Amino acid sequence: MNNMDKIKNTFPRAEGVSQSGDTPTMPQINSDALFAGKRELAIFHSDKEYRLRITSKGKLILTK
Repeated sequence: MNNMDKIKNTFPRAEGVSQSGDTPTMPQINSDALFAGKRELAIFHSDKEYRLRITSKGKLILTK
């Protein structure tokens, strides 16, 4: 199983995304699966912490 298959099997597919066998140009993750009912999460990249949050208007904001 390659990394793309692991990603596809871990997170539910976003609505409206093709179910064809074509390999997508980039991994796709539904934000509901990422946030798991919360409004903010931490992302660690190159030893730095970033915050991804959902605003009151439903937009996403990434801050360092």
